[in-house]
Amino acid sequence: MKKALIVQGGWQGHEPGPVSEILAKALRENGFEVTISDTLDSFKDDEALKALDLIVPIWTMGSIQREQLQPLLEAVKSGVGIAGVHGGIGDAFRQETEFQYMVGGQWVAHPGNDGVEYMVNISKTPSPITAGLHDFKVKSEHYFMHVDPGNTVLATTNFGDVVMPVTWTKHYGKGRVFYCSLGHVAKVFDIPEVLTMTVRGLLWAAEKD
Repeated sequence: MKKALIVQGGWQGHEPGPVSEILAKALRENGFEVTISDTLDSFKDDEALKALDLIVPIWTMGSIQREQLQPLLEAVKSGVGIAGVHGGIGDAFRQETEFQYMVGGQWVAHPGNDGVEYMVNISKTPSPITAGLHDFKVKSEHYFMHVDPGNTVLATTNFGDVVMPVTWTKHYGKGRVFYCSLGHVAKVFDIPEVLTMTVRGLLWAAEKD
């Protein structure tokens, strides 16, 4: 049985508790043993981390200590998958550039705040994460981000003439990395495409190359 660790906390406006329960339920339905933790100290045990298949941080902003961050980075480099959504991984630990590099991006702004209606466009890049999905509309925060040009982009949105990645994959060492900027609050996962793309991304990240 595959093992996943979800570590939730940080800014509560992103509903880390409810979001973690949604993702944990989906993973358990796909045969995972899931542990949910509310402390970053869960990252301190490097051997325990390296025994996992997937790590899912849901921790907007906040700070992380070196003794918490370094084992996390090393676990992913060794081949453990990491995946996350919205600010829970895309706006976590703002001072930690190596964490941002691992994720492949960092939040910059969400013009108009919550309630902006916009299109999410599925890229033509073949992927099991987006297979069979079509462009869809979201009413939520519209994330503008700094992004790694080496990411494999699976979905985008537009800010005027700027095409902004929404969903991507990459590798950090041997570890698979999945990110989706959707998921501001739990109700966003009521949109079928959001839940499907996210769950598929989690499952993809948990696989070994």
